Formats: sequence, C-alpha cells, structure tokens
Amino acid sequence: MTLAAAATAVATDATSMAAESPGFLSPTGVEIAFLLVGVVTFGAAIVTVTTRQLVHAALWLVVTLGGLAVEYLLLTAEFIAWVQVLIYVGSVVVLLLFGLMLTKAPIGRSPDADSGNRWAALTVAVATAAALVWVVVDAFRTTWIDLDGAPAGSTEVTGKALFQNWVLPFEALSVLLLAALVGAIVLSRKAKADATATTASVPGSRSDKGGAR
Repeated sequence: MTLAAAATAVATDATSMAAESPGFLSPTGVEIAFLLVGVVTFGAAIVTVTTRQLVHAALWLVVTLGGLAVEYLLLTAEFIAWVQVLIYVGSVVVLLLFGLMLTKAPIGRSPDADSGNRWAALTVAVATAAALVWVVVDAFRTTWIDLDGAPAGSTEVTGKALFQNWVLPFEALSVLLLAALVGAIVLSRKAKADATATTASVPGSRSDKGGAR
C-alpha cells in the first residue's frame, strides 16, 4: 500500500510539473499571435525587397517595421516597441519618402530598381538568416520568457541593462553614427564645391575662346 501511494504521488508530481512546464505542443494565445504576426511581417519584408515600385517598397517597409513593433509588444518589451515605432516607422521611413520626393524618383514601376543580382542577394540573405537563427537558437535554447510575470522589457529594466552591461557598445555605436554623419556632411560639401567649380569654369572657357578669336 505504501509503495502504491508513493508511486501515485510521484506520478502526480510528474504530471503537474509537465503541465506547468512550457512546451511547443501546447501553444498559448500569445504564442499563436506571435507566429501569425511573424508570418505577416516576413511576407511584407519579402514584398519590400522584390517590388519594383519604390513608393510601394517604402510603404511595405512600414508594415514590416510595424510588425516587428507588435512582436516586441508580445514579448513584453514595450520600450523597444515604441522605439521601433518612433525612430524607424516615424523617422527612417519618412526620411526615405522625402528622399524619393526630392530626387524625383519614378512613382510607377521602375526597371532601374532591379540590379540583376537577385540570386546572389538571395544566397547572401539565406546564409545570413540561417546564421542568425542558429546563433539565437543556440544561445537561448533553454530560455523562456514569463509573459505573466514582471515585464522584462520595461523602460527601467532596459535602461539598467543598457547603461550597466552594454554601455561600451552603446557609446561605440554613438561614435560610429557621429562619424557617418560627419562623413556625409564632408561628401555633400565636396560635391557642392565641385559642382560650383564646374559651373564657374564653363563661362570662363567660353570667354577665353572669344578672346582668342
């Protein structure tokens, strides 16, 4: 009787532990929503890089970045989600649209939007995606996010992790962005100076030819 009771207790404990432990065969509503949003985001990203209409590519990029923001929200990282919306959707995409308008890019289908290197680009993209998936899965194989507990991606938690553990990469990235900004300013001023010199040299050459005649 004692052995039977002990076996029953062990079986009950094992069953309760299996029920409490997360598993792939019993997805929750959040996990299902995460997969659905991921599929939509992946489809929008594919359309972004395959369409030949530049304006449509920018609009599909909005859908892609918005889908990533929703994914961050589902992972209880609301700070990263709002940064994604404010910086990427609200700034980068608007900058792209302004660039298209200022450069008078074609609104319709543009054959210049295809460089002819699709297979090379596809190979590099697949290899990069496979490497990233392998690294992420290998690093977080046994890590589970408790969506019912305290939010792990709040502003306070993210700020502490950023400025305590990742402050050196953060500052290095800031210096890199500053160098890129300075380089863009130097290149734009050089291009403007070359254009001014070219414009000024054309009337001079004509006057020289007139004087020689």
